[in-house]
Amino acid sequence: MKPRLIHSAFHRWLFLSRDYAFIIAGAVIQAVSVVVFLAPADLAPGGVSGLALILSRALPIAIAIGVWVLLLNLPLFALGVRYLGGWRFLIRTIITVVLYGGATAILERAGVGGVTDDVVLNTLFGGIIGGIGMGLVFRAQATTGGTDILALLLVRWRSIPLSQSYLITDVIVLALAGLIFGWEKALYAVIALYVSGVAAETISEGVHIGRTAFIITQRPDEVAQAVMTRMGRGVTRWTAIGAYTGAQRPILFIVISRAETSVLKALVAQTDPQAFVVIGQAQEVYGEGFRRFDRG
Repeated sequence: MKPRLIHSAFHRWLFLSRDYAFIIAGAVIQAVSVVVFLAPADLAPGGVSGLALILSRALPIAIAIGVWVLLLNLPLFALGVRYLGGWRFLIRTIITVVLYGGATAILERAGVGGVTDDVVLNTLFGGIIGGIGMGLVFRAQATTGGTDILALLLVRWRSIPLSQSYLITDVIVLALAGLIFGWEKALYAVIALYVSGVAAETISEGVHIGRTAFIITQRPDEVAQAVMTRMGRGVTRWTAIGAYTGAQRPILFIVISRAETSVLKALVAQTDPQAFVVIGQAQEVYGEGFRRFDRG
């Protein structure tokens, strides 16, 4: 086999191993968040996990939370296959759901319980730990099924942040939680759900969020030189025409990290205080000076 093919095969194996390590860790971490923090406090923070908790408490049938998780996920798999990655997505999601449900059932049978009776601590730690596990699963291009699939579809179709997508998709589950466990617990569940979404967003992609800057300046050469020299960032320049004045305006486009935002603003203010600056958020940035593409 040629060295290049061996190298490529090794990289594919490396990325695949990493993804499945994320899936295993993420599924187990989410199971811990449910069994140790959420279930003991009767917090049903939306999704299949929340619905499974509600059914296990409300129905006389002795079915464990982990088993409910497996059963409730089945109808949503087809939607994920159609819109979120085909059979590769399905296989990874099935593995995640089985691991998640299995780990939850094992922890329950082992008698693992809560570590605190404080509902606030259960809310925060359940949300954060569950979100970390969810984020690891998302990084592996999988989900734990259920409303994770619906939330990701909202992110893809409507560009709604993940933390908000969960609030939208889980309204019905939260309403049921209010009826079964009381509205005070339901309100805590909303907090846990939001915290979980923020944590998942941070783990899956948040640390790689960058900033994009558009700078309209009459001193483009000086500003560009200051950015390239003092920040080490590349600058793209083009000329636009103002619709109101009809005059040509030079525009600079720069991509920076979040930590460099204040540095860029200070440089522009020193070089051209009259510049017009727009700074936005780049969800992900790939290329020189930022992340490398995963070739797995």
